[in-house]
Amino acid sequence: MKTTHLTAMAVGATLLAGTAMAQTTTLRIQTHYGPETTSGELLTEMVENIELMSNGEIDIEMFYSSSVVSSVETFDAAATGILDCDATGGGYQTGKNPAFQFVGDIMGGYETPAQQLSWLYYGGGREAAQELYNQYGMELIGWIVYGQESFASTKPIASIEDLQDWKFRSPPGMETKIFEKLGASPIVMDFTEIFTALETGIIDGADASGLANNVGLGLYDIAGYANYPGFHSMPSDHLACNKAVWDAMPEHHRAIMLTAVSDIALKSALIFEKRNAEAVAQLTEQGVQIDAWSPEDLAEFRAAAQATWPEFATTPEAEALVESHIAYLTQLGIVDAAE
Repeated sequence: MKTTHLTAMAVGATLLAGTAMAQTTTLRIQTHYGPETTSGELLTEMVENIELMSNGEIDIEMFYSSSVVSSVETFDAAATGILDCDATGGGYQTGKNPAFQFVGDIMGGYETPAQQLSWLYYGGGREAAQELYNQYGMELIGWIVYGQESFASTKPIASIEDLQDWKFRSPPGMETKIFEKLGASPIVMDFTEIFTALETGIIDGADASGLANNVGLGLYDIAGYANYPGFHSMPSDHLACNKAVWDAMPEHHRAIMLTAVSDIALKSALIFEKRNAEAVAQLTEQGVQIDAWSPEDLAEFRAAAQATWPEFATTPEAEALVESHIAYLTQLGIVDAAE
């Protein structure tokens, strides 16, 4: 009995020592989404999963609705240590290098979240994107792609003709060039300013997010028009962390983070299928006009978007990413090899 008791004490001491030696990781992460949106809910679930899978070794403080710095400043805030990770998207960083456009939102390219994620994980995208992120002291952990976005508008948005002189909120980057070609008047503003700008008439419409997220943001309380299915934009939200912070994390912590992002990426694509359909029914009932663009208008948009890719690829990194996308889109049969 005495030997057994001593053995039990030794085992207990070893377990306590192991617990004491366990490395903890504390992360501050900011997103531009509000917690009430579908994307915000998914990020909350991701954080809870990470903390649970790590048995509390990873502790995350989540900041929603760009509450620490503006959406476009989140990347730099993480790179410089104000935050640790950025849960917005690469498209906000096109001012640093236009290559970020092609890891943030290629526009007029992939048709489904699965295709876009396939490029990242199996089409050479992660390796190319990681080189870009590392140049700026950041590590790309993963993508979350919820699908095609829909507009919110106070004016009809049923065709390309309706774009003439249409003032709308646009994220920075290539989108402004594409829509200027089609006759619209894009105005770049932060994600958090959209509701007020619509309410005060500064803009006629907004490129904000997917239909379900737009409902969560309350945009259709003001805007009486929408388009669905979406077509113009399928942004890749990212989780990107300060590279020094990431490299200092234990290997099993990094594995948990990678797994949690992949899990939410799948759930995001699936849940938006359901919630967008529910949003269509809800908005139709409340009198919002929802229009689907004609095949001819869609083809014209895709042509304008794809013609803009090389115009925006003005750095070696951007050129390489465009070539990678075109090669993979051609392999998938989405882009004609002769184009």
